[in-house]
Amino acid sequence: MSATYKQRLAEVDELLAQPKVDFKKVRAFSFAHGVPEGASRRATVWKILLDYLPPDVSEWPKCLEKSRKTYREFVDEIIVNPHEQVNNDHPLNPNPDSQWNVYFKDNDVLGQIDKDVRRLYPDISFFQQGTSYPCPLLAAGTDSLSERVEKSCLESAQVQTSRMGITKNTISHKVPAEELEPYKLLPKGQEAHWQVVERILFIYAKLNPGIGYVQGMNEVIGPIYYVFANNTPAEWQEHAEADAFFCFTSIMSEIKDNFIKTLDDSACGIGAMMVQLMELLQQCDKPLHDLLVEKQQLSPQFYAFRWLTLLLSQEFQLPDVIRLWDSFLAERTRFDFLIYTCCAMIVTQHDSLMKNDFAANMKLLQNYPDIDVHVLLRKAMEIRERHALQHQDILAR
Repeated sequence: MSATYKQRLAEVDELLAQPKVDFKKVRAFSFAHGVPEGASRRATVWKILLDYLPPDVSEWPKCLEKSRKTYREFVDEIIVNPHEQVNNDHPLNPNPDSQWNVYFKDNDVLGQIDKDVRRLYPDISFFQQGTSYPCPLLAAGTDSLSERVEKSCLESAQVQTSRMGITKNTISHKVPAEELEPYKLLPKGQEAHWQVVERILFIYAKLNPGIGYVQGMNEVIGPIYYVFANNTPAEWQEHAEADAFFCFTSIMSEIKDNFIKTLDDSACGIGAMMVQLMELLQQCDKPLHDLLVEKQQLSPQFYAFRWLTLLLSQEFQLPDVIRLWDSFLAERTRFDFLIYTCCAMIVTQHDSLMKNDFAANMKLLQNYPDIDVHVLLRKAMEIRERHALQHQDILAR
């Protein structure tokens, strides 16, 4: 362990040991250095950055207890009780508000979620492993969501590829989804981590009917749940599901417009972000911009749509995604920095892109090559600083 790393450990531990956390210092540290592994540091910092934990450390137990109790109520109302209500209704009831009709509609959503989470981060074994804390409310005999899917024969349904092209897209450093067997159910009474993620996403969809579930949300919840449930104290692992749900909800409150197709071309939609990205690329590397956009007409829809919508969660291996998120979550304008990072991804491939034809450039950007994410982050910071100086020059004129 290097002296520099030891110093960073001591610095972050000191920040988290204060009776009142200095959010500004925590943000600055996480953005610049990332959060060191171990002792639940990252889980704690992410909960702070996502406003799940308040500044006053003495209030943490009360806040966590309240949120976790609320989540248990969600599970009881949405996962457990509907089975009782359906059993008191008739499946042929023509009323569109009947419990059976709602149940069938929920199965459509659940079928998509189930298909996605069974293949979540296939290059690591974590999500296939059993959790030490299966949902206690399901212990009484209620089927898990994945069992409900299998009994409904939804696993054989054909699910269309989303507009992000996630299902059929092959990423070079991840195991191609089509070559994998979906994650299997564990014996009765046990629950795999992917099943926990499935429950989080289904509850979110039920509580947010305006957006529901959109393919790709599984890639956003994955890193959050992994950080909270892996290598953390027993109490934190026990409540990782509830904590991940509320932190996922916090992130989705900021990026949900990216998942709503009707808002793509609005000022707050994903289209506006791609325009910003191309404008930034033109300022940073005009020859490359002109080649990609004007000569080859390589639309950012082909690659940057997924980058921006999923916060780069599909472009890198999970440890690198987590390091990137240390910086993304640490900025108040974190999704501005996401755009700078995406620009850095393009600029750092300048030499290869300039000599490639359309097809080769499409392949490179859709299957981004391995790179040291620290190099990428430094480049993104450099682009941000340069852009800020240019903006100041314009205002001074």
